[in-house]
Amino acid sequence: MTPFPEPGPETADPAVLFARYLDFYRETVIAKVAALAEAESRHTRLPSGWTPLELLFHLACMERRWFAWGFLGEQVADPWPDSQGSPDGAWRVPEAVTLDAIVAMLREGGTRTSCVLAETPLDRQAPAGPRFTGEPATLGWICFHVLQEYARHAGHLDIAVELAGGPLGE
Repeated sequence: MTPFPEPGPETADPAVLFARYLDFYRETVIAKVAALAEAESRHTRLPSGWTPLELLFHLACMERRWFAWGFLGEQVADPWPDSQGSPDGAWRVPEAVTLDAIVAMLREGGTRTSCVLAETPLDRQAPAGPRFTGEPATLGWICFHVLQEYARHAGHLDIAVELAGGPLGE
């Protein structure tokens, strides 16, 4: 597992810090879901109805929406595949989509995010486009948003995995 991003001389760079924290949370949520049996990863124990695998797929799609579609301005055929084509739809994972496929998507997106952070100033603004209806966000704002999404959902996942009999803690 990716170690917690401890302070060091290189962490004075906010882009490096963002990349390390995103790596940490990405690998943490992967490990949580991977620790569950397949049936448990696709089973909900929550009134809201989402499953651990659906949450993991949501995170992969969310990171792609913010960095590839939002910040880089790339065309994305279906920016909301995790929620049935709607930003407000319930999370779903098609039966044929495996944990390995979602993990690959998360890690590929993470590699891409790290490259963007290594090459782009945090104050650079995203292009106008379908992701932003008003003033486009800066890369720094997007990083804060994506980091809080990971942290928030990692906490949700902690509870869901514990209820399913999985491991506790990070």
